Amino acid sequence: MPAPSPTDPVAGPGAPAPSRISATYRVAPARADDLAEAIRVEQTIEFPIDLAPAWIAADVVGRVERVDNGLITITYDPAVAAGGLTQLLNVIWGNVSLFEGVRLVEVHLPPGLGTPARFGIPGLRTLFAAADRALLATALKPMGMTPAELARTAAMLAAAGIDLIKDDHSLADQPWAPWRDRVAACAAAVAEVNSRLGTRAIYAPCLNSPADRMVEDAHLARSLGAGALLVMPGVTGFDAMRVLAADDTLNLPLLAHPSFLGSHTVSPGQGIRHGLLFGLFMRMAGADISIFPNHGGRFTFTESQCLDIRDCCLTEWAGLPAIWPAPGGGMTLDRLDDLLNGYGRDVVLLIGGALHRGDLAVNAAALADRVRAHARC
Repeated sequence: MPAPSPTDPVAGPGAPAPSRISATYRVAPARADDLAEAIRVEQTIEFPIDLAPAWIAADVVGRVERVDNGLITITYDPAVAAGGLTQLLNVIWGNVSLFEGVRLVEVHLPPGLGTPARFGIPGLRTLFAAADRALLATALKPMGMTPAELARTAAMLAAAGIDLIKDDHSLADQPWAPWRDRVAACAAAVAEVNSRLGTRAIYAPCLNSPADRMVEDAHLARSLGAGALLVMPGVTGFDAMRVLAADDTLNLPLLAHPSFLGSHTVSPGQGIRHGLLFGLFMRMAGADISIFPNHGGRFTFTESQCLDIRDCCLTEWAGLPAIWPAPGGGMTLDRLDDLLNGYGRDVVLLIGGALHRGDLAVNAAALADRVRAHARC
């Protein structure tokens, strides 16, 4: 595990499971005492504590466990989070997210408060017959291509040895590539390559449907041959992803995309620690793969922040199985060795637009060959 950031403490792997929900917030030290009292009330009863019945003030309101150099640890009775993931997230980061200068930096949960990933690391290794290597993913781009054009690209990538071929998250139900037509065409193209070459590639359409159609469209995608689904919990809701993960009749791997979540992390003095948001929260909602911007790409995440996400995807936490970190966002082929050395083999390498510079089929095959050769080293 990498050295923790000097400002964001990292929960150690294998820590004993707590009996209460524990959340640690980082604030300016001069405001810590006042904010500790405000947060414990705001996140529970949101009511003048002096007017609350004694048992509510003692048992329902959050309990301040520590105020130390700007770090506030508050624990909550798990009964406060009754009702599922939506209320759990509300307790951890609901109204306090509206307070200026507060950052959520550590969370410990009793077992049983999250939805385990359906596949996770062992399940996807079995699905792709990839016992000891990183997985490979790419996105179908750019918006504006027809279903037939996207299907030809998907077939080319499957034949080259790419494991996961996902929609770009911006592909929805646009008139030039209607959702149903695109899903049917791309799934059929990948299935034909698998049948002909003995490959195991899967196609993951983006499930950015309206809320009242999301579950229906997920099942429609499965019936059309999709092998996984791309979900944007920052847009559609973490609990919407949990519903899909818990659906035994759907039974598809879920890729979680970070769209709409960046404002939670980009300010060092506000928001949510990177590993919690893209690691623990994704695990709590049942994602099998968590996509996030890698350092050195077109976004501003640092190496330590990315390794924190990696560790929060992989280390033991609240009884939730490990999931796949998937760094992306402007990755190039010349960084492949750095990616493998930095993340290890429990990683999904997401390289998108860079594969299109030159011959796509040649570039994709070279990427697949290098990753498989690395696994044999």
